[in-house]
Amino acid sequence: MDGSKLNDKPVTETELLAQGYRKYSGEGIDIFYNKDVCAHIGNCVRGNGEVFEVGRRPWIIADNGSVENDIEVINTCPSGALKYIRKEVK
Repeated sequence: MDGSKLNDKPVTETELLAQGYRKYSGEGIDIFYNKDVCAHIGNCVRGNGEVFEVGRRPWIIADNGSVENDIEVINTCPSGALKYIRKEVK
């Protein structure tokens, strides 16, 4: 699943927040998570436990992995509970 899209269109922060996603900001990427969509398959935690750790608050720390790895893990989420917006490189 392409975590940068929602209904086959590029995601926007406004749309994700309106749909109940919570934002976890990183330097190069913002990760969004919606607990109501999550199927608790665990691909995120198994994909990178440094970024996604259930027992920690916040449980998502985007900067604990590379932007490329974050995207790779998010794209394995089968439910669409994880989305991302890559930030412009300055």
